[in-house]
Amino acid sequence: MRPSSNGRSTPESLLAQARAGDAEALGRLLEHYRSYLALLARSQTGAALRLHVGPSDLVQDTLLEAHRDFRQFAGASEQELAVWLRRILVRNIADEAKKQQAHRRRWDREESLEAMLERSSAAVHEALASAVSSPSDQASQRELAVLLADALSHLPEDYREVIVMRHLDHRKFEEIAVCMGRSPGAVRKLWTRALVKLREVMEERS
Repeated sequence: MRPSSNGRSTPESLLAQARAGDAEALGRLLEHYRSYLALLARSQTGAALRLHVGPSDLVQDTLLEAHRDFRQFAGASEQELAVWLRRILVRNIADEAKKQQAHRRRWDREESLEAMLERSSAAVHEALASAVSSPSDQASQRELAVLLADALSHLPEDYREVIVMRHLDHRKFEEIAVCMGRSPGAVRKLWTRALVKLREVMEERS
């Protein structure tokens, strides 16, 4: 376990320190995943769930819960940690949705809402991992979806939104144009510039 070449501690080194009981290292470790969880939460808290709680609140609750229950995490890799955090977030979203449903439903007679959200969140994770990468890039030592989410958080808002709507929400350029108040042609140019900037940010932070 060694620090990264740019001087930042790697998730693996922080994980080892957290396992040894270093609470500060655990806090720093979990902060690596705030942007990743925020994107997942954004994708799962649409109007269909009618949630009255913001994605940032769900992420904060998830990180606090992960800090509290870290001893229950049995994994040894960043990939396993990302899955564990994602499942805590999904459980929190499902619990909130069930509490706030306008009309009660017999969840036990239908497919579990939590299972549905987990599949959807896993799909968003895969979309993040493949948005700007080739298959060989996905063999990176770091979890690519986490890196991409972090890079997105450092982009200007319009760049971030056009990438999220195009790659995570799978919207057509015409639909994005309506949401952003621009012409489809302008949105295509914005998307191209945003992808270039995203790659630059990822290279800077690698």
